[in-house]
Amino acid sequence: MNAFHPALIPPAHLAPHSGARQSLLSSASLGWSGFGAELLGIAAGTHRIPAIKDHRVGVHVGAPVRAVCRCNGQRAARIQAHGDADVVPAGLDGEWSDDASCTVLRIWFAEDFVRTTFDQLGQRAANAQIRPQFQLRDARFQHLAWAMRAELEADEASDALYAESLCTAMIVRLAGADVATSNRRRTLSPRAAARVIDYIEAHLDARLTLTELAALVELSVPHFKVLFRETMGMPVHRHVVQRRVERARALLMQGQLSASQVALEVGFAHQSHMAHWMKRLLGVTPREISRNETLRLIMAR
Repeated sequence: MNAFHPALIPPAHLAPHSGARQSLLSSASLGWSGFGAELLGIAAGTHRIPAIKDHRVGVHVGAPVRAVCRCNGQRAARIQAHGDADVVPAGLDGEWSDDASCTVLRIWFAEDFVRTTFDQLGQRAANAQIRPQFQLRDARFQHLAWAMRAELEADEASDALYAESLCTAMIVRLAGADVATSNRRRTLSPRAAARVIDYIEAHLDARLTLTELAALVELSVPHFKVLFRETMGMPVHRHVVQRRVERARALLMQGQLSASQVALEVGFAHQSHMAHWMKRLLGVTPREISRNETLRLIMAR
């Protein structure tokens, strides 16, 4: 792969790509910002990737294939196994050849998203960067990648906060930087926790991000994630989803709004998204909640 001047690099959605490939699943409709993922069916043969403004990681899915790759003046020939990842930083182009058709989970991060994460880690730019790598084998990174794949495959994706958490953790792993907490407090202070919780309660109907929540208590996103989980006993995205479900149940029991109106009122993308999480967390559907409340009112007369 060769470096290109940033002004000449096209955005990801306009960059041409040689070689036959088919998009099997995509995050395009999930409302993610600054990052994304796509499951691709790749035909055997030679493929050339142009330089773009985003960082890309390709994770091999399924049966092994023999591959020859060229990146940043380096060449590698190897057997690409399930979970092996190739890292292509922004501004580099490349080429690879596969001897058989395969499936690849392609994950991309915008440069601004990556730089913000690095800045929050408190590392100097020289020590915090995504470097080109062939056949990266990292168990923790694979775990994150498979969680991202599960989001693409799910009938109802989790809250966008979850995908943002996954991508933040991926970037930390790629930079080789762990979030150190040994010399820092391990939970949010009562005042900080109350401020975050109150903000979430007041904005359940909006699209929340880790960046804005962390900024409320003047913490980096990686550090905030750790402290919130230790304080509340669950990750940020799970707390938000749980509160949305609980508020939706209360509104449904009031019987003044339709299920679709309730879904929008509490921040779910649509009614089926709300139904999925209600069934998962409460064991009942919105229709069952409404019907049970109606029967209760009739019996009380």
